Amino acid sequence: MAKTWIAWSRWFLLAALICAGLLLAFVAVLDPFGMRVHAGQPARPIMDINQRYMYPQLVRSGAFDAAVVGTSTMRLIDPQALSRDLGARFVNLAMNAATPWEQMQAARLFRAHTPEPRWLIWGLDANWCEADATEPAKRLTPRPVPAWFSREVRWFDWLKLMNLTNLEIASRLFIYRLGLSRERIRGDGYEVFTPPEASYDLARARGHIYMGSGGKPVDLTPLPPMPVPISESVGWRFPALDWLDETITAYPKSTRVMLVMPPSHSAAFPRQNSAGWYRYAACKAAIDGLARRHGATVVDYAHRSPVTMQDANYWDALHFRLPIAQRVEEELASIANGGAPLPDGAARVVR
Repeated sequence: MAKTWIAWSRWFLLAALICAGLLLAFVAVLDPFGMRVHAGQPARPIMDINQRYMYPQLVRSGAFDAAVVGTSTMRLIDPQALSRDLGARFVNLAMNAATPWEQMQAARLFRAHTPEPRWLIWGLDANWCEADATEPAKRLTPRPVPAWFSREVRWFDWLKLMNLTNLEIASRLFIYRLGLSRERIRGDGYEVFTPPEASYDLARARGHIYMGSGGKPVDLTPLPPMPVPISESVGWRFPALDWLDETITAYPKSTRVMLVMPPSHSAAFPRQNSAGWYRYAACKAAIDGLARRHGATVVDYAHRSPVTMQDANYWDALHFRLPIAQRVEEELASIANGGAPLPDGAARVVR
């Protein structure tokens, strides 16, 4: 009986090892995350809904010389439109809920694999102005990009692919190769992640925009001017801007840099003339100064304007609709080419 059990255990272990080896070979051959992709090689079709895991291969492919970086508030900026209007090859590397640290890693990866980057358009949400933005707890989301995605792949990195999620993505790619599925995200990182425009419901959108007040609009009119005491403002810190400064410094002087503060709904910003508003204004002033030192352009939509005050322009307090995305694309291209912003005052430009 003991010999039979030992023999069975050996065969079971052998079968398990063979099965694991076959699964690893399946993932490795398909290479869904493009770990073998180098300059001059096409990236794999993007089959994972999480952009963090898929974008490194786009950068390593060397197919792009211009990039958009930021959070979901920049994901609707179509790189094809920018490529057409600015004569570059744009990739959109913006990621949902990306922290300043994650955005910095994306910008550094792009610089490391792009000998002559022509454009860097960086969307800066209010999280860049948080006093604790550089704390370790604020650096990663619950779905962080593995560090080895951003460096040369070593043999033992392949062993880290052995999990059910990676097997699922490899299976999706296999189905795509058979012609039975479509890529999840376009090959330049662009995806319309918002619901179809035909399904837009203003009442429902207002419920999301004013979620903090039970779905009911709040008073957003400016408060009476009341300057913040110097004793309070002297302690304001924006440590993540040091990361921004260091990252832009690593780019060649020939790279044109545009820092964009996306047009979220006014309900997402501190009420004008409140203490939070003054602090945010101080952070914007620091960004303006940083941009001037680097010869960069600032395009600020994050203030009261016909774009940010109109409920019908948004799905929720942060995310604008496709017509606004198209307006931003066209306006950024016009500003980049030396033109003026549209006359409605939605874009504040600092050159």
